[in-house]
Amino acid sequence: MKLILRILINAFAIWLPSMLLASFEFSGSIVNLIIVAVVFGLVNAFIRPIVKLLTLPITVVTLGLFTLVVNMLMLLFTVWLSDSLSLTGGIFENLLVAFVAAIIISVIS
Repeated sequence: MKLILRILINAFAIWLPSMLLASFEFSGSIVNLIIVAVVFGLVNAFIRPIVKLLTLPITVVTLGLFTLVVNMLMLLFTVWLSDSLSLTGGIFENLLVAFVAAIIISVIS
């Protein structure tokens, strides 16, 4: 039950920036959104700890602000992975939109 709730929260967290930001669009069904949320959860569970460990010195020097960049990279990786799986995950026009979307997703998640 807790896992299903977490997936639904991630799905909502991915859907909300696509509604708020004009430069980020998600063109898929609800089922695709839930699958992308599962992919996002797997990326955060397996890849994010490795990236955070590797970027620990930069994170310490920037007093934790580099964590926002790591969140953006995980979101970009999720979008790339979901596009390669033909889930039509999302499209970003530039990195600033991805950064703002990552902040919104981090706050919700």
